[in-house]
Amino acid sequence: MLSLNRSIGLNAMRSSNVIRPVFVRSFIKTIPQPPGHIVGDVNDAYVPPPPSKSHGSLHWTAERVVAVGMVPLAVAPLISGTSTLIDSTFSALLLYHVYAGFQSCIIDYIPKRVYGIYHKLVMYLLALGTGVAGYGVYQVETKEGGFAPIITKIFKA
Repeated sequence: MLSLNRSIGLNAMRSSNVIRPVFVRSFIKTIPQPPGHIVGDVNDAYVPPPPSKSHGSLHWTAERVVAVGMVPLAVAPLISGTSTLIDSTFSALLLYHVYAGFQSCIIDYIPKRVYGIYHKLVMYLLALGTGVAGYGVYQVETKEGGFAPIITKIFKA
């Protein structure tokens, strides 16, 4: 009886795995890839990708500097009180930190070589969303006095 349940479970799992990718692929057209993502022949010369600063250590270092720089800015209002400069700087760095994180996820999971125009569309939506969020941060900083007073009000409530 146990083996019968296992076989039914495996067949159900197999059928769901077959149906799901076909369903997803019917809506999103991907660029056909060569087997093993190998382009060319064994005797073809290697063609390196064009150099880009955004794919090197400069990009990685900037993300780490922002992440480490946010730590003292998050603790500063607790020690010295609220400051518009500290609050604005922390909000801007946090917005960039989130943008860079989502950009990395998009680059990893929606690669341009496979999804083509969808990659560009998602990157455009990320830039648009970051712009809207930046405008929201500006509005909170100018009209509400910043995020630190809002958080203080939440903790007092």
